Amino acid sequence: MTVRNHASTGPADGTDRAAAPVQRPPAEVRYAQELAALGADDRDPRPPGWELSLRAARRFVIGDPPAGISRKFVGNPSLVDRALVTLATSRGLMLVGEPGTAKSLLSELIAAAVSGDSTLTVQGGAATTEDQIKYGWNYALLVAEGPSTRSLVPAPMLRGMAEGRLVRFEEITRCPLEVQDSLLSLLSERVVAIPELTGPDGMVFARQGFNVIATANTRDRGVNEMSAALKRRFNFETVFPIPDLDSELALVEAEVTTLLRRSGVEPPPDRDVLEVLVGTFRELRAGAGAKDGLAGGGDRPTAVMSTAEAVSVAHAVGVRGWFLRGEPGSAADVVACLAGTAAKDSPEDLARLRRYLEQQVGRRHSPQWQALYDARHLLAD
Repeated sequence: MTVRNHASTGPADGTDRAAAPVQRPPAEVRYAQELAALGADDRDPRPPGWELSLRAARRFVIGDPPAGISRKFVGNPSLVDRALVTLATSRGLMLVGEPGTAKSLLSELIAAAVSGDSTLTVQGGAATTEDQIKYGWNYALLVAEGPSTRSLVPAPMLRGMAEGRLVRFEEITRCPLEVQDSLLSLLSERVVAIPELTGPDGMVFARQGFNVIATANTRDRGVNEMSAALKRRFNFETVFPIPDLDSELALVEAEVTTLLRRSGVEPPPDRDVLEVLVGTFRELRAGAGAKDGLAGGGDRPTAVMSTAEAVSVAHAVGVRGWFLRGEPGSAADVVACLAGTAAKDSPEDLARLRRYLEQQVGRRHSPQWQALYDARHLLAD
C-alpha cells in the first residue's frame, strides 16, 4: 500500500519517498533466501501445516554457518527445541523473561520458519480490545448490507485460524483480563464463533498449522496476571539474558553494523568502543561493584540495561559520531547517549550511573575505559 500526503509535493530533489527502503522488513523478507534454501533441501517430516520441518526451522533460528544459514538468536538451542516442539502440539507457547532478551525476535523468527509469515501479530496493551484479536466490521458495509463475509474485517487470530498460521501475541499481560480470557475458547476449542453470521460462515475452525506464540515481561508480573485457566493452555519458556561477554559483544556488533548502514553511516562501529559499552551494560545489569565491596557498589539501575538497549545506544553513538564529526563514535559519545537509557524509570538511576563512572570506571587502565572516565562530565544532570 502506498500512503501519500497530498499536502506535500515531495522532496526537492524529485525522489519518491514511497520508493525508499523499508526500515525493518519482517524476518521472512530479510531472510527470504535462507528460507528458500532450507525449504528446497528439507527432506525431514513436517508437522501438519508447517512450511519447514522442525529440524529445518531449528537451523533457521540458531544458524548453520557451513550451509550459509546465519545465526539469528543467541541463546540456548534447547530453548528453541522446546519451543518448536510445543508449537507442534495443541498447546500455545509463552515466552517470558526480562525486557530486551529477544523474546519478540525469537517469536518472529519461529513464525517466519513455521508459517512463512510473522506479521499476524497482536500488540497487547491497556487499550487492546477483543475486536483487535478476533474480528471487527466495516461499518459502512455493515449498515448498507447487514452482517456478511464482505463486511467482516478479520483480525490476526481469525486469519491465523482460517489460514493455518502462527499468531504472535506480544505483551499479553499488558491486556485487561477479560481480553486475555477471550483466548480461552480459541486455544481449547480451536474455533471462532461469529454469532452475527448464520450457517457455515458463523464458525471458523482452525486449520492445521495454527497456534499462538505469546510473550510477557517478568517486570509486568502482577499488572494483569493471567488466569490459571489461560496459563494451562500454554507451555512457559523463560528467555534469559546472554550469559557471556563475547557472545553479547558479537551480537551487538552485528546488529549495530546493520543499523548504521541503514542510517547512512559509512564507517563500521569501533569494536573497542563497543566492548566498553557492552561491558558497562553488563556490569550495571548485574549491580556493578557489589563483589568488590565498593561504596555505591551493587547499585543496579531500575531501568532495563538489556542487550536490546545496548544496541540502541551503540546505534546512537555511531550516528552521533558520523553526522556530527565525520568519524566513528567514541567513548565520550557513549556517555552522552547513556543518560536516555539509564534514567527512564527513576531519577536515582542517573546518580547510580554517575557513581559507577566515578568509582569503578576510573579504576580501569585501558585507553577506552579511561576515555569513558574522562568524559564522565558529559553525563547530563
